[in-house]
Amino acid sequence: MIRRDSYFNIINEFIDTNFIKIFTGIRRSGKTTLLHSIVDELKSKGIPSDNIFYISFESMEYQNIEDSIQLNNLIIKLIEEVDGKYYFFFDEIQLVKNWEKSINGFHTDLNCDIYITSSNAMLLSGEYATLLSGRYKQINVYPFSFKEVLKYKREIDSIEITDDIQKKIFDEYLEFGGMPGILELRSAKAKKDALNDIYASIVYNDIFGRYIIKKTDLFKRFSNYIMNTMGETFSSKSITNYLKNEVEETTRNTILNFTNYLENAYFIHKVRREDLIGKKLLKTRQKYYLTDHGFHNAVIQSNWIKQSPVLENIVYMELLRRGYEVKIGKIYDKEIDFLCEKDGDKCYIQVCYLLSNPETIEREFNPLLKVKDQYDKYVFSMDEHDNSHEGIKHVNIIDFLTNDTF
Repeated sequence: MIRRDSYFNIINEFIDTNFIKIFTGIRRSGKTTLLHSIVDELKSKGIPSDNIFYISFESMEYQNIEDSIQLNNLIIKLIEEVDGKYYFFFDEIQLVKNWEKSINGFHTDLNCDIYITSSNAMLLSGEYATLLSGRYKQINVYPFSFKEVLKYKREIDSIEITDDIQKKIFDEYLEFGGMPGILELRSAKAKKDALNDIYASIVYNDIFGRYIIKKTDLFKRFSNYIMNTMGETFSSKSITNYLKNEVEETTRNTILNFTNYLENAYFIHKVRREDLIGKKLLKTRQKYYLTDHGFHNAVIQSNWIKQSPVLENIVYMELLRRGYEVKIGKIYDKEIDFLCEKDGDKCYIQVCYLLSNPETIEREFNPLLKVKDQYDKYVFSMDEHDNSHEGIKHVNIIDFLTNDTF
């Protein structure tokens, strides 16, 4: 696999420090491969293999480790004849009951460097997050960006990336997304089958395996609805009414629980709205985006049918990768797709497929023209010609995805 430089730019600051490194993200996003890359990095720096302990709790070798006591006993046995500093890698540690007691004990009592992965956001909730406040670094791991897909094509598939080839690869990325495991597959059917299998593993392992859900068919209908309405305004009332129309009785509380389950599994991301005039977060009409847009294509329908929402989803996830806090902007009766903030700076972004006519140009530019501050304002689209005007910058989406300077 390729080296994911954007993550190592962060990781290298924390390797061999007292901070516990915690990698979180959707199942099969590349967390395990990232751990193996860190192991290789340590070995290249002269760390002996005997001092590096990699434990995957999904592996048959360690499936008998069910709680913190068994984990403590395992580690004591593994290190008893090893001198020097220990390097612990625990993959999918949420599968071990009371794992936090073990990690805290190792961190306190042993000369060690600890790396953890988890596919559930609840890992850092509540008491444990408070216990380790200031002593851990959380690193969110996302599926491949388009730039990483290009790197994979160059380094693994040995493809020369011309402008025409880049556009062809982007079309494939728009359709199937960036889950790392599908890149080695060639046929569309194989890619869709793989995405369906990943989706099933998320639902059955990370949701049904963790939460008590009596109406599993209702949950699947809800999940499909979320995928089919990515980037659209959402309310628990609207989805409750939709499911009732589908002859499925439910409650707003059930819908809120289902939403939390999908968020905790890193399958979706909630984006709240901010009133740009009143400078306050709004409690209603949030939106949801998929961690990987390929699931919509595999489970619901072709991404080509919903190009604008899919492009919006792609831009949103790229903004997260680049460290932006992202909200939806509301100004008077208009909406701005993304209000982005990082390091005290901010910008505003509208996303569409093409600026194909004057009406579309007016729809995308007018909300930005209403914002009177000094921050940058952008319209992203697939157009190849520049439509910038009145201080608003028009940017091609592929150029944005392949340019780190934004």
